[in-house]
Amino acid sequence: MQARDLKDKYISFFKSKNHSEIPSYPIVPENDRSALFISAGMHPLVPYLLGQPHPQGKRLVSIQECLRTGDIEETGDTTHHTWFEMLGNWSLGDYFKDESIALSYEFLTKILNIDPSLLHITCFEGNKDAPKDEVSQKAWLSLGIKKDHIHFLPKKDNWWGPAGTTGPCGPDTEIFVDVFPSLAQEDFVAGNLRGRYIEIWNNVFMQYNLDEKGNYQNLSQKNVDTGMGVERTITVLSGLTDNYQSTIWKPIIQKIEDQTSLPYKTNESSMRIIADHLRSAVFVLADEIEPSPKEAGYVLRRLIRRAIVQAKKLGLTKNFTSSLAQTIIDNKDNYAGDYPELERNHDFILKSLDDEENRFRVTLDKGLKEISRLIDKKQLTGLNAFNIYQSHGFPLEMIVEEAQKANHSLDKNFQKDFKNAKEGHIKLSQTAAKGKFAGGLAGDDPKILAYHTTTHLLHAALREILGDHVSQSGSNITKERLRFDFTHPQKLTDDEIKKIEDQVNKHISSSLPITQETMTYEESQKKGIISFFKDRYPQKVTAYFIGDPKNPISAELCMGPHVENTKDLGKFSIQKEESSSSGKRRLYALLS
Repeated sequence: MQARDLKDKYISFFKSKNHSEIPSYPIVPENDRSALFISAGMHPLVPYLLGQPHPQGKRLVSIQECLRTGDIEETGDTTHHTWFEMLGNWSLGDYFKDESIALSYEFLTKILNIDPSLLHITCFEGNKDAPKDEVSQKAWLSLGIKKDHIHFLPKKDNWWGPAGTTGPCGPDTEIFVDVFPSLAQEDFVAGNLRGRYIEIWNNVFMQYNLDEKGNYQNLSQKNVDTGMGVERTITVLSGLTDNYQSTIWKPIIQKIEDQTSLPYKTNESSMRIIADHLRSAVFVLADEIEPSPKEAGYVLRRLIRRAIVQAKKLGLTKNFTSSLAQTIIDNKDNYAGDYPELERNHDFILKSLDDEENRFRVTLDKGLKEISRLIDKKQLTGLNAFNIYQSHGFPLEMIVEEAQKANHSLDKNFQKDFKNAKEGHIKLSQTAAKGKFAGGLAGDDPKILAYHTTTHLLHAALREILGDHVSQSGSNITKERLRFDFTHPQKLTDDEIKKIEDQVNKHISSSLPITQETMTYEESQKKGIISFFKDRYPQKVTAYFIGDPKNPISAELCMGPHVENTKDLGKFSIQKEESSSSGKRRLYALLS
């Protein structure tokens, strides 16, 4: 089965069940305060999961592109990917466990024709905070799933969220397929399923809210949030156990085989990493993000460089990334029509890859010289090796290989010290990412609302003072400050910064009301309302106005939420101005 067939069947099925289709949001959120990348289908829907009415209704379905940076180190096995497509359906205070489970079962067994006897289900076993999820068990039993195919697992396996320290959360029920049913039955042990039971769908039941005191309160609006990975599902439906052998990946793997003159079967890990990372890079570049030392640009650079290192291991020393990217863009069976930005930014994607590859090949040579220097000084420790890995993109095995070539003996703690340094770095990254995402989920925090509303005023002031060429290209908000990225060719002068500050503060002191209106996307464009996502809007959208809606200071499409009046914002001050990437500037600002 082609990915296109699966996606069409999924959308058609849920539309027949009165779900409204919403488009995929860009992988790099353009008007989002919470994260570098969208990592789950529910990410763009957080305000609506918290109770804000969605303009498309209470039943939604979508195909959302996602990127999970936590899986970068996992890539190389048969199932992990950094960029992937997530099929999702949502109930925003409408149906709950029984109907959600029935819909999943019907789609899997009636539309995809998966044998029900191959399905295994996990449910939450209960703890001091929430009871055993016997409701889900009964729902599955009523559909004919055998009792010994339903497994109760602890919170670490069958509970979602909250993504931050507080917010919506709840038990989930996960659906697995036994891909080796002819083998003798073995115990279904969480964490030891790879190769036998493949998870393809997760239904999350958001019925609790975790408060700041650590208490779980029942939500007034119970939501369903589901996710089904396209790659894994296609693999299972194709009778395969290696995602990279499916129709999604075959053209990309074939191109790598042609470029290296090596077979996939004896070079699986390296070829998987190259294929995965460059596909991810293509989609990030399609959102006009450039490789850089910061944030999303840094992740992009890391993906590209990890792919180049693996290609070097396979003996590929000439530039290859742009030609492989062309194969990904040409993969019409999977992405045609869904991602017009691939064609729109075609030249930018290929040029950016070529430029980064040229830069990194110089860096690779520097890395090799640094390894030689440390070997000569007998200072190639595990910690220094990690620094080379982090700075230059060298995997550990390549560093060890260079040491072996030089007949250099590594000390007995080398591997342990490298592992400790790497784990420490990962923990720091995860903590930062969790804090960043938590800021976005805390949608009702007064400081978050104030900073979010202020970005609208800042955007309007930038356009008025610098010109209509200014367009927001990203933002990040915490409780302490806002960061705002925008298109502009040169550094702002002190006079321009002062004018922008004064303009924002003028609007704040004018006590302007913030109102919203639901309309069609076409109507919003006729009214000249600013939008960010280009081809990515649903039929109905929400516009926010600051000031008189007939002659507003600011009019933007946004998911909200905001404060009710600018008088609630406080005094605005710009703390720092800098470049974020080519043709883009960045401001940091405070409210006091």
